[in-house]
Amino acid sequence: MLWGKRKEKRELRTFEDLTRFPMAFYKTIGEDLYSDRDKNLVRRYLLRFYLVMGFLNFNAYVVGEIAYFIVHITSTTTLLEATAVAPCIGFSFMADFKQFGLTVNRGRLVQLLDDLKALFPTTLETQRAYNVSYYQRHMNQVMTLFTILCMTYTSSFSFYPAIKATIKYYFLGSEIFERNYGFHILFPYDAETDLTVYWFSYWGLAHCAYVAGVSYVCVDLLLITTITQLTMHFSYMADTLEAYDGDEHTDEENIKYLHNLVVYHSRALDLSEEVNSIFSFTILWNFIAASLVICFAGFQITASNVEDIVLYFIFFSASLVQVFVVCYYGDEMISSSSRIGHAAFNQNWLPCSTQYKMILKYIIMRSQKPASIRPPTFPPISFNTFMKVISMSYQFFALLRTTYYG
Repeated sequence: MLWGKRKEKRELRTFEDLTRFPMAFYKTIGEDLYSDRDKNLVRRYLLRFYLVMGFLNFNAYVVGEIAYFIVHITSTTTLLEATAVAPCIGFSFMADFKQFGLTVNRGRLVQLLDDLKALFPTTLETQRAYNVSYYQRHMNQVMTLFTILCMTYTSSFSFYPAIKATIKYYFLGSEIFERNYGFHILFPYDAETDLTVYWFSYWGLAHCAYVAGVSYVCVDLLLITTITQLTMHFSYMADTLEAYDGDEHTDEENIKYLHNLVVYHSRALDLSEEVNSIFSFTILWNFIAASLVICFAGFQITASNVEDIVLYFIFFSASLVQVFVVCYYGDEMISSSSRIGHAAFNQNWLPCSTQYKMILKYIIMRSQKPASIRPPTFPPISFNTFMKVISMSYQFFALLRTTYYG
């Protein structure tokens, strides 16, 4: 009996279990969405200071990247060097814009999470009905793969030069310790001659890459978290609606059931629109920048040496996966919300009253416009959007190769 209670307690999940990973990961760069609710003022302001200083350091290095790009883009003989830093600049802009978008919409995002928490099933029986364990497991698998791939990109660029120089100097008998950086930066000072200055600059750049990677990843993780829960609610509505047999209940019970379902459905749709409002512009610029990043990274793969090919292939893969994951979850939202109309038609509604059938018809009509994320100038996010981004990337890639080899 005691074992059974412990097992039940382990299986019971909270809303925080589904949001813990992005929240905890974001805190590693000082971002705490719930900082206004933190009663520890010292911790709150220390995290805020750490976040601000991290982004000031990050953007100082971004300026150095832009300067390097401008200097080398003016000559065809250094075009390859210029395009080598272009994907990093695009990635940095995406990280900056995502963080800016989250900062502007912080209050709305916190309110959205509070609203989702209010809808979250809190008993073991309802969580099984909602299939919470499946959605959490699937979401965590996607988050883990996505995060590892993106952070592998920043880590490989950051630490590869130091690891390579250490191996050559201490194990292969090289006479000098090569002082290179993982990213192309135009420093306003001599960043290589003095060893102290070099390591200070090197670790500053490594932290800059970490800040960029975390801010780039965590906004998408929060999007995944919100869409996963909305998908869970839409799927639950569709499953229960299709399984409902009006012939087994009185007309009053049937009308009451549909009334509650309509209120529930309307609430989920309102939250979907809030998700769209919060994330749509961020995703728009994300897709535009991703198209350029994929293009430049692909160009480096076709024109660089073996070492750079490996590094840029990781970068290329991370960018592709990021766009795919966002499009996958956008497609999931469309599919799950569309299922409600099919479920309404497939249920046993023939013996029900005219009023019941009329309400059911309105539910079917409303489901014809599914919940979706709609970046400006883009169609609702789905797998078709992914193909559009890839097409844009290839057009940029073809133009760049023509310019370089022509």
